[in-house]
Amino acid sequence: MGRALIQAIAAAEDLELTAATARSESGTIGQDAGVLAGVGELGVPIQSDLAACPDFDVLIDFTAPESCLSFVDYCRAHDKRLVIGTTGLSEADLQAIEAAARVIPIVLSPNMSVGVNLALRLLETAAKVLGSEVDVEIIEAHHRHKADAPSGTALRMGEVVAKTLGLDFKTCAVYGRKGHTGERPRATIGFAVIRGGDIVGEHTVLFAGEGESLEISHKASSRMTFAHGALRAARWLMAQRPGLYDMQAVLGL
Repeated sequence: MGRALIQAIAAAEDLELTAATARSESGTIGQDAGVLAGVGELGVPIQSDLAACPDFDVLIDFTAPESCLSFVDYCRAHDKRLVIGTTGLSEADLQAIEAAARVIPIVLSPNMSVGVNLALRLLETAAKVLGSEVDVEIIEAHHRHKADAPSGTALRMGEVVAKTLGLDFKTCAVYGRKGHTGERPRATIGFAVIRGGDIVGEHTVLFAGEGESLEISHKASSRMTFAHGALRAARWLMAQRPGLYDMQAVLGL
């Protein structure tokens, strides 16, 4: 994602890359970000410490929960805007982000794809129409290196459906089935997770009823779709007051 973001920024006429960070053990520290991303020299060396980076307006974070929270603290202390695409955040992490959003503008979304966020709106419509007459299952697939499961996008899809159906997502979500499970309760949302190869990201929500079923699916074939969405969020954020926003707000949905 870091390389995709650099490529997308380099191709944008209205944006400039001024800083880039990576883990100290990544082996990329000191390298030119543009050279690393294959877009030519940009004069931006990759740093391991955000404090050592030049000034910037918006930080885009696609890392891990631990580093994400350190970026939240930095941006809050230095009055910087923040776009967060990191997933696997805990309740405590989310509370820290919500607290920071009272001071600075933040866009937080488990998926920056325009298509996925449109799918979330379609899911809401489908759940309203189909109601409790269907069984809901969510199937997601990602590359073998993804650390969290189910994906943040799959969880968000489940939350949207549960809220629309008047269900408590924390109690209705089923994350695994094995052995003699008995008949499937109607008021549950099941999850199935696939990890393998270099799958960028695939999500399907199945509404299975008697005599017919409906599937709403999204497949990402390139990480550039997430990069372009994150840049769209960054542009939008420049005109916003402090607050916690999502991609639905960015896209006007």
